[in-house]
Amino acid sequence: MIDIVGKRRWYFLLSALIIIPGLVAMGLSVRRYGTPLRLSIDFTGGALMEIAFEQPVQPSEVRLVFADRGYADTTVQTTLDDKTVVIRSKELQDGEKTQIQNDLRAHFGPLTELRFDQVGPTVGREVTRSAAMAVGAAVLVITGFVVFAWRKVPNALRYGLCTTAKTLHDVLVTLGVYAIFGLVLGWEADSLFLTAMLTVTGYSVQDTIVVFDRIRENIPKRRGEPYEVIVNRSLLETVHRSLATQLNAIFILVAILFFGGVTIRQFIATLLVGLVTGTYSSIFFAVPLLVVWEKGELGGAIRRLFRRQHAQA
Repeated sequence: MIDIVGKRRWYFLLSALIIIPGLVAMGLSVRRYGTPLRLSIDFTGGALMEIAFEQPVQPSEVRLVFADRGYADTTVQTTLDDKTVVIRSKELQDGEKTQIQNDLRAHFGPLTELRFDQVGPTVGREVTRSAAMAVGAAVLVITGFVVFAWRKVPNALRYGLCTTAKTLHDVLVTLGVYAIFGLVLGWEADSLFLTAMLTVTGYSVQDTIVVFDRIRENIPKRRGEPYEVIVNRSLLETVHRSLATQLNAIFILVAILFFGGVTIRQFIATLLVGLVTGTYSSIFFAVPLLVVWEKGELGGAIRRLFRRQHAQA
């Protein structure tokens, strides 16, 4: 029998090697943008304008037009070519958009407005608050459901907390990857990103519950076997089902990522990262963490850490 659970320390190390760069990227984002992720106007409030010109333009020259109108903190980026720019500024006052576009025409010639969105700062704060509450509520409901469903199993709380830890693992990986893309590619977290994160949270629990349910079935059937062997057996009995289910969704997301529209590419990429991470962590993080806790290895590691810190002090 393949011993998946026995190699758990390597899986924890791999998770750390994935999460740590993401945390570093979020730290850099806080230093650069003031938040762990680069936020769109959906959260911060402001105006977003995408304009196509008939000739190449320099972002710095476009920004000067906005600065002359009193919007000195405006950012301007080109897209796939030098003729299309994405402009982010503070909330535009009444009539300012028309005046600015007239100034742009005077400087750079004819233009076409491809997109314009404006969100007030009050709406942005409300979206941010709702996002935090939604993610927190999802985690609490998931934990409560697992604890209730496994209430007849010894230490049912551990199953719920391991599910929560696995969900937080997937969220951290997805946030970290998005933070890296925000620094490198300029990706911004918007309302679609929130939708993707809530979807990732739901998918994250799916496979874990399947494996935990098989463990619950096998514990009374194999009372003479060590807990670690029962868990490993349950994992092997369900891994093919987990992979088959998740790979179907992953293949579809990959197809949409390459052949779908540009406007949903960031949303699909976030889903793809979260789904791949969830598939990995269901097998190689949540279940090994349950074994570590059941065997007392988690408490032993914490005690050794405290003893080491006390000795150094």
